[in-house]
Amino acid sequence: MAKAITTELFQCSPEQLYKIITDYPRYPEFLSEVKKCAVAKTEGNRKLIEYEVAVIKTFKYSLWMTETPALISWEFASGDIFKSMKGFWKLEDEVGKCRATYSVEATFGVFVPGPIANALVSVNLPNMISSYHKRIKQIYGV
Repeated sequence: MAKAITTELFQCSPEQLYKIITDYPRYPEFLSEVKKCAVAKTEGNRKLIEYEVAVIKTFKYSLWMTETPALISWEFASGDIFKSMKGFWKLEDEVGKCRATYSVEATFGVFVPGPIANALVSVNLPNMISSYHKRIKQIYGV
C-alpha cells in the first residue's frame, strides 16, 4: 500500500478551507492534474465524486466523500488504476488559521513496485498543497 501524509498551516479559517475542499466541480480550476470532477450522487453527508486525473497518464476513479465540518474522509468506489483508496482532510482551528492534515493510502489494481507506488501517491502532494494555498489567496485575498 502506498501512503502519503502532510500537515500544513493555511491562512484561512477551517470553514473557508472546508468550502474549497468540498467544491469538487471547481477542482480543475486550480488543481492542474484534475481534468474533470463532478458530484455523481448525494446521500446525506456522503457524496460520490467522479474524477478524471492526468498524472503520467489519464485515468478515472470515483470516491465516496463523507463530509463533516472538521473531517472530510473518503473511500474508493471504482476506477481504472486503483484497487483501493482511503484518506482524509482533518481541519483544526489555530488562532484564526487552519491546521490541515491530509492523508491518503492507496493500492493499485495492476502491479506497481512499492517505490513507484509511493511516488505516484506522494509526488504531487507538495504541488497540490501549494495549489490550495494559491486558491485561498485567490478567493479570500489572504
